[in-house]
Amino acid sequence: MRIAYSPCPNDTFVFHAWAHGLIAGAPELDVTYADIDITNYLALQGEGPEVMKISYAALPWVLDKYELLPCGGALGRGCGPLVLTAGKAADPKDPAQLSGAVVAVPSERSTAYLLFRLWAAKHVPGGVGQIVVMPFHEIMPAVQSGQVDAGLVIHEARFTYGSYGLSLLEDMGSWWESDTGLPIPLGAIIARRGLDTKAIAGWIRASVDYAWTHPEASRDYVRQHAQEMDPEVAKAHIELYVNAFTADLGDDGYAAVESLLSRAMDEGIVPAFDLAKLR
Repeated sequence: MRIAYSPCPNDTFVFHAWAHGLIAGAPELDVTYADIDITNYLALQGEGPEVMKISYAALPWVLDKYELLPCGGALGRGCGPLVLTAGKAADPKDPAQLSGAVVAVPSERSTAYLLFRLWAAKHVPGGVGQIVVMPFHEIMPAVQSGQVDAGLVIHEARFTYGSYGLSLLEDMGSWWESDTGLPIPLGAIIARRGLDTKAIAGWIRASVDYAWTHPEASRDYVRQHAQEMDPEVAKAHIELYVNAFTADLGDDGYAAVESLLSRAMDEGIVPAFDLAKLR
């Protein structure tokens, strides 16, 4: 079975056992490591692997061909994207500094961007100016150098932005949680419709369980794909993004996804679709 997920520590931690043939009855995996921007595109084209990690924000475009699985993804609390600036404004916490500003984002079809748009619609007078899409690892240097006025960052950047001398304007996760009381949906696992998605979900849950039961087993695999990431940062990354929602979305998880995407539909950020397709 073909699968695509990112080389980030949370994904390699979750899928290590299945990818290494440690899950009884599960088919052998042919793994493609790809940034979520790439898997979002593959899902949109309908040409990707049978199972993929994509952004929850991309679901409205792909639910005719793919089914959302109830496990394996990234959804939680205290793990939202951050809006960063160089801290030059009189009040570094004032959202008005983004009025007409140039803001770098990792994707225009990501949960991070969707959350940013929902937040900005409520808090940035007149809206932001230009949106610039760039690889997430280039965003903090661009803010630091003044190439852009602000940046929307994800992944391990929440642990490292201080080293760039940047200031936190807003934590999208904290805003979302205070506004809705729900966890924040980030990365989803999808499978092609027509497959035995119940079995696939079972193999993913078994891989998650194995990872939690044998946390040292995946260490080399995680380190290999995390490349230059500090081991302690990788560990913090896993602890933040792999949680109870990874094993099962549950009622709160589905409610969070439905709330996020229904709000996005109301704002015209995503195309209208039948929310019943999420379950």
